[in-house]
Amino acid sequence: MNFLKLIIEANIVVQLVILVLIFFSVFSWAIIFFKRAALKSAYSQSQEFLKVFQKSNNLSEVNKASRKYRGSPLASLFQSGYKELVYLSRSNPERPLTLDRLESVERALVKASNREISKLEKKMSFLATTGSVTPFIGLFGTVWGIMVAFQRIGIVKSAGLDVVAPGIAEALIATAAGLFAAIPAVIAYNHYLHRIKNLVIEMEDFSLEFLSIAGKLYGP
Repeated sequence: MNFLKLIIEANIVVQLVILVLIFFSVFSWAIIFFKRAALKSAYSQSQEFLKVFQKSNNLSEVNKASRKYRGSPLASLFQSGYKELVYLSRSNPERPLTLDRLESVERALVKASNREISKLEKKMSFLATTGSVTPFIGLFGTVWGIMVAFQRIGIVKSAGLDVVAPGIAEALIATAAGLFAAIPAVIAYNHYLHRIKNLVIEMEDFSLEFLSIAGKLYGP
């Protein structure tokens, strides 16, 4: 069966449905590859930066090294926390980093963490939309195709296979196109969401470790 011929000869509504599904599919695959590269970079650079952070006892040296890991959310957290730490130290160098001043560093880390989470979750909503909406769009094309097939039966006054088959075939193509767009999007969304959650946990652990070190180095 020539699927391209069926689509070309299909009802205009079914053709529009298939075009919409192709749009969703193409963009979701582009996002899948983009997020794969972005999350892979975030994971690998974060592990490398974490090794540098744990080995060094000098936060200034770590700050210089962190500039090499622009894809790492942990490096971004460190830079925000270190910037606030330096500001507090220079504004009042004789005053130790007490609990109330440490809260300022914590707020800076929380802001940086929220910013990095937003970056990690960027475009994830499109995958979720594709996974939830495209099966119904495909179903609409299927229902419409079947309606057209029944109309042909009424016009021709025959329920032969040669009359029914084209309409049913184009209707099922819409269903298949909807599933083809939805299934990869759902799988990718769940997989990437799990990886993002792991990165969020790493950021929370890193923030606690950074605050602990800051309290020891600049505390009373």
